[in-house]
Amino acid sequence: MPNVTLNALRTFEAVASRLSFAKGAEFLNVSPAAVSSQVRSLEEQLGQPLFYRKGRQITLTEAGRKLLPGVQHGLAELRRAVRLVEQERSEGVLNVTMMPTFLQKWMLPRLAGFSDTHEQIDLRIQADNGLTSFEDSDVHAAIRFGAGQWPGVRATHLLDDWILPVCSPRLLERIGPIESAEQLLEHDLLYVESTVWDAWFRVIGQKSRESRWALLNDSLSILIAAEQDQGIALTRWSLVARDIAAGRLVRPIPTVVQTDWSYYFVAPPEYFELPKVAMFRAWLESACAEFEKPQVDYTSPETNKENPT
Repeated sequence: MPNVTLNALRTFEAVASRLSFAKGAEFLNVSPAAVSSQVRSLEEQLGQPLFYRKGRQITLTEAGRKLLPGVQHGLAELRRAVRLVEQERSEGVLNVTMMPTFLQKWMLPRLAGFSDTHEQIDLRIQADNGLTSFEDSDVHAAIRFGAGQWPGVRATHLLDDWILPVCSPRLLERIGPIESAEQLLEHDLLYVESTVWDAWFRVIGQKSRESRWALLNDSLSILIAAEQDQGIALTRWSLVARDIAAGRLVRPIPTVVQTDWSYYFVAPPEYFELPKVAMFRAWLESACAEFEKPQVDYTSPETNKENPT
């Protein structure tokens, strides 16, 4: 098979569709001599003439007539593919992963704000607690909760978080006021066992880990249980700020402890500055900056910067 170059085929198409070396050269913005050289090279590679030449007039040979439609179709497909790739830089599908709790309790109420201002981006969110392998998927970016250090990706800080107990207003009315974190130990806490809570127990005391209601192992289910008067839930501010503002949950004590980890926007280096990724990141940073922090009664003086499990 002859080693035909794309440049030679493009030159042939420019000349053949206009039946003029001069007009083909003008379209390609090269000299007529360069066009003639490319066509001659292509004819030599194919072993047959593509044009009949009579002075300045040219016509296609039988081989030229057979070759032209295929070349035109191929170049059109290439141009379409390039347009799609260029378009994908600033619009089209944007695949993002994040934890289900963050998606449902923080992101979903705000998503309309992004969709309304970025209609050209088809945002598709995958809810997953695991760390996505960007190499083995079509995911462009992720929101992760951790120390901000993951191999092979770029990460930018989005949002800090705080640990606090919450319960329903009805439950608090039934059990009466809780005056201190020490008094909180008289009640079982609802929480999923995780190193996320380490900062809380460093401040409040490790003994309080013993008072845990272990029936549920899902953070969202635990918040629903708290709303339904089932107990006092240990949770994070990012997940319950709206519920507290709406009166569905209340804070039995004002104590909050800043978590060891934060939310980060994460993407592979080759995707990080992609326009549609950058637009989503900028929107997220703005939304996070507007998110009101809790009234802080006590924050942890220590941090343990290991990734959560």
